Amino acid sequence: MKLSSQTIEALAQLLDDCAVQAHDTLKITDAHPDMDWDDAYAVQDAMRRRQLQRGARMVGFKAGLTSHAKMRQMGVDTPVFGYLLDSFSVPDGGACKVEELIHPKVEPEIAFVTKHELKGPGCHLGSVLAATDFVIPAIEVIDSRYRDFKFDLKSVVADNTSAARFVVGGQPMAAGGVDLRTVGVVLEKNGEPVAFGAGAAVLSHPAAAVAMLANHLSAHGETIPAGSLILSGGITEAVAVKAGDNVTLRVQGMGSTGMRFI
Repeated sequence: MKLSSQTIEALAQLLDDCAVQAHDTLKITDAHPDMDWDDAYAVQDAMRRRQLQRGARMVGFKAGLTSHAKMRQMGVDTPVFGYLLDSFSVPDGGACKVEELIHPKVEPEIAFVTKHELKGPGCHLGSVLAATDFVIPAIEVIDSRYRDFKFDLKSVVADNTSAARFVVGGQPMAAGGVDLRTVGVVLEKNGEPVAFGAGAAVLSHPAAAVAMLANHLSAHGETIPAGSLILSGGITEAVAVKAGDNVTLRVQGMGSTGMRFI
């Protein structure tokens, strides 16, 4: 690590304040260009501690940068990971307040809910499927705290990978009851299809992202507890939204979920 504990706590407070007050900031590596990956996750962890101390509850984790093409473009060989809090959750069909966000975008995802603990190292796709209670459609609202959504990877890791809100719904399905590689998704905004994809867009199989998450957490002394919700990563590009928009995700064989932006 290159940053002092005082600097890490100060950066966590900056990003947490931005999220609470819905205002942006320049990416933190502008002021700390020597920041390394351990520093980035340490800032994320410090921000999580602040939020938990205020009474939020952990409900799971999320993966980002899960497209092979995007990883090659960004010069990395692994996704980035963040955490999910109960305060991020929006009821199926419920309202998401745009005034609480900065510049929200939505991504269609497949969510996993675990029935057994998952731990690394050595977690693999089969381990994930065996530990999965069910999979379910999910929409993640990402909302970078950085000005104009401009950041580098270490900055976005520190910012909890732009996590903001999410909704899950539709028909829960056993992981063995659907081919998650070929399952098709359609994201609609205001009744019009705006993005299409299939599960294989996420690391060739969405469960691969969950396995990478478990192995990543093991290096930090953590596991994925039973009953966790895991967002496995965006299947399509992110789509910008504003007040008045209605967004629906339809997943082949799993029904639909959605939210309103007010």
